[in-house]
Amino acid sequence: MATSATMTTDIHANVIEALGNTPLVQLNSLTKGIRTPVVAKLEMLNPGGSVKDRIGIRMIEEAERKGWLKPGGTIVEPTSGNTGVGLAMAAAVRGYSCIFVMPDKVAPEKVALLRAYGAQVVTTPTAVERDSPESYYSVADRLTREVPHAFQPNQYFNPMNPRTHYETTGPEIWAQTGGKITHFVAGVGTGGTISGVAKYLKGQNPGIKVIGADPEGSIYTQPDDMHTYKVEGVGEDFWPGTFDPTLVDEWVKVSDKDSFTAARRMTREEGILIGGSGGLAVHAAIETARRIDDPDALLVVLLPDSGRGYLSKIYNDDWMRENGFLSRFRQQARVGTVIAARSAETPNVVAVSCDQTVADAIELLRQHDISQLPVVRNGAAGANGVPGRIEVQSVAGSVQERGLLDHLFQSPEALNARISTVMDGPFPLVDANEEVERVVPMLASGAPAVLVQRDGAIIGVLTRADVLEYVASHRGS
Repeated sequence: MATSATMTTDIHANVIEALGNTPLVQLNSLTKGIRTPVVAKLEMLNPGGSVKDRIGIRMIEEAERKGWLKPGGTIVEPTSGNTGVGLAMAAAVRGYSCIFVMPDKVAPEKVALLRAYGAQVVTTPTAVERDSPESYYSVADRLTREVPHAFQPNQYFNPMNPRTHYETTGPEIWAQTGGKITHFVAGVGTGGTISGVAKYLKGQNPGIKVIGADPEGSIYTQPDDMHTYKVEGVGEDFWPGTFDPTLVDEWVKVSDKDSFTAARRMTREEGILIGGSGGLAVHAAIETARRIDDPDALLVVLLPDSGRGYLSKIYNDDWMRENGFLSRFRQQARVGTVIAARSAETPNVVAVSCDQTVADAIELLRQHDISQLPVVRNGAAGANGVPGRIEVQSVAGSVQERGLLDHLFQSPEALNARISTVMDGPFPLVDANEEVERVVPMLASGAPAVLVQRDGAIIGVLTRADVLEYVASHRGS
């Protein structure tokens, strides 16, 4: 039996010393049918819960060595949350105060988490240009100037960011795979992680391919069409100094929906709770592995953080539905499916021509027991208002039962007026393959109906009543 005198201890002096050496785990469920093996680097197992833990202490130590950060100083940093935690954790050990500036799109859990570390948090608008005085970069710069003894590590331009990953994350991956890694996939935000890891891995084997995962709307893959997106912590609207784009061999652009769906699948099928940026990387990794189709390859995907900071968002079904990322039906319902499932008693399209009268329109409404009609150019309506084919460009307007009643109440002689003189604008146009989820807001916000098109022709008129009937008959399906 071992005695206390012979037993060794494995105790870290502080939480900073517990950083790194996160495990690699093989993915199984998400890669079914894919021959290329995929393994994930679980960076959420760092003490602060993300890959950014690695750079927090390194940037602080460098600032201390160079005299930029002195005892009692304040650390100011623009962050989407994870870098803030890494800095706050290191600041707690070193005895500094922290002020973090965050875009308002971040999950409330992240704000609460930083405050739990004793940091001050300032939130700023997301949808503003980088050089706007309101941007989180500009606000952080202003606070750095105004707060006494403040220092901004600036992860976007601090060389310790990529250097940390060159010296720690890259060597870990190389050693853990026994040098067998052939592909590395990571989301790109500041670019520090992918640049540092890629530089190290390519130094060991120049043949290793590095794939950058980027959200739709980011400068990296859409420099001419940048726009806001929901996924946090990845993508940029400018080129950070910490990113070396020459080290990225390929890019995979990923939508918000695909990012969040992949994150939820990872949690439910692999038992690994990850955030949206991890979902983005996983989606890109699965696409890449499927394309490679090589059982002798080895793809490593880096998962930057845990999903615990996103429980109110991507793991909240209501939030996902409100943002159009989750269908209310177990199987996504398409508009064309609703049209096809409708009763055959009413034709899919009933229309009135511009040269017909109000009386003609009223008769069509009565005959088919409907409340609205699209108005088409002369001759396109067909017999009894049921056309053979209506081209999208032939739609001229619309009429509704209520509107016709108003016209007749004000002027009874309007019964003989041409429809073209009383019609309203056309109903909104949607594709037959569009999800019902995305059409409901149109109907709820004022449109009484939408025109459904396929291959340039109108195939149906979808009304609020149609959607209500479909929802009622497909609850839980």
